[in-house]
Amino acid sequence: MRVAGAFVWSYVALVALTLVALLVLSVAGPPDASANAWGHAVVVAVFAVVLPLRLRGARAGKRSAVRALGLIAAALFVVNVVEALIPSFVPGWMRLEMLVIAVLMVGIVLDVTRWAVRRR
Repeated sequence: MRVAGAFVWSYVALVALTLVALLVLSVAGPPDASANAWGHAVVVAVFAVVLPLRLRGARAGKRSAVRALGLIAAALFVVNVVEALIPSFVPGWMRLEMLVIAVLMVGIVLDVTRWAVRRR
């Protein structure tokens, strides 16, 4: 779970940077901090709390935590790709953030899958 851990903590850092960017843009350039951007940021912030908790359980060897980590990452991948493809949903900089999140989530899913295959 070392690889998944690196991806989870990268995700947490990216979410923190996104929230800071939205706070700054709310003052400096409000159109770049739309309601949709804030809505997306709040949802990914919730998962930035949940994923490290599931990671801790996964590292302790709990199969349910590993499964949860993989399922959450898969769901985040799908949601971020779909949202990034919706025209005018969020500003361009946030589309890039969504695609980076999607790549991180693929890394988590692959590491969880590798772990599951090795445990059989």
